Amino acid sequence: MKSGDYTYIWQAPDWPNWRYDLTTLAQPLADVSRAQGLLMGRLADVGMALRDQASLSALTEDVMKTSEIEGEHLNVESVRSSIARRLGVDIGALAPVDRHVEGVVEMVLDATANCQSAITRERLFGWHAALFPTGYTGMSKINVGAWRDDATGPMQVVSGPIGRQRVHFEAPPADQLDAETEGFLKWANAPTGEPPLIKAGLAHLWFVTLHPFDDGNGRIARAVGDLFLARADGCPQRFYSLSAQIQRERKAYYDILERTQKTSLDVTEWLAWFLDTLHRAVNQAQITMDAVLAKTRFWQRWATTPLNERQVKLINRLLDGFEGKLTSSKWASIAKCSPDTALRDITYLLTRGVLRKANAGGRSTSYELPQLPE
Repeated sequence: MKSGDYTYIWQAPDWPNWRYDLTTLAQPLADVSRAQGLLMGRLADVGMALRDQASLSALTEDVMKTSEIEGEHLNVESVRSSIARRLGVDIGALAPVDRHVEGVVEMVLDATANCQSAITRERLFGWHAALFPTGYTGMSKINVGAWRDDATGPMQVVSGPIGRQRVHFEAPPADQLDAETEGFLKWANAPTGEPPLIKAGLAHLWFVTLHPFDDGNGRIARAVGDLFLARADGCPQRFYSLSAQIQRERKAYYDILERTQKTSLDVTEWLAWFLDTLHRAVNQAQITMDAVLAKTRFWQRWATTPLNERQVKLINRLLDGFEGKLTSSKWASIAKCSPDTALRDITYLLTRGVLRKANAGGRSTSYELPQLPE
């Protein structure tokens, strides 16, 4: 699929003069703004502690999902602990954190908490170095904290087995990157007149089209987009995760990117998709807010019941959305205790009504939290 005499939009004669139909985008913009207003209004009615918990949940999801989009799975407890420590939010015992988790967290928090600071080449290099603290991606050594040099050939996004690979996209040559990134950064740091949410969508697309690093371009592009979303919200505290919504719609994300990068500089379709996805992300944050409120109500209800560290840990796992069924053997594994100790922990909670046996049948008895009255 080509447009005129070029294959990719960065080869167009008028690159990078983005065009879009603001009339077509007016309704999606209004819908997102309305959803954001409802969410912020709800947050204004709760205390600072609940806002911090909601922000912690959103940021944890953002860090987890921006990595999952690239096929990388981080430890959720490590991510949550790293963010909580940096935000000063008390979540009890903190899990061990490795330097790779710390790097992703550093990037995401810097992009949002310092959203009003200029995006510079050095800042982007710092994000990249944080993502790859060992200088390797997998078994391959890469240029870290520097633009790619294309020493092994053009930067391409490919899929399929070796020998039958399909090229989805090829980025601008390395020798053009200094000029290309300079143009992007000049636009990013200047008041250019676009509606703030439109600028966030354009920044995401522009950066991922340049693909200036050996690896990590998608994660950094989403961080750039999040920075502009934080500016648009006028609030460095995050309460929704666009990356999490993109992960839910991963195939559609890659499809719209590929289609956009192979057509014209009229990017109305991309921006409509971006705004609709953002709208769904904000709506999803309302569900997250429900979970935060439910968790707070639960701990208020059982505040006077003595619990040990293992019990608190496992109850929080259930409150945060435990995958599968919680059995005594899983309890023992997660809490790193003997089966007898796990059973004593569970029996204590059962007798006080903090836990109940699940109704679902099966070979092993499983346990769940009781429903609290509204």
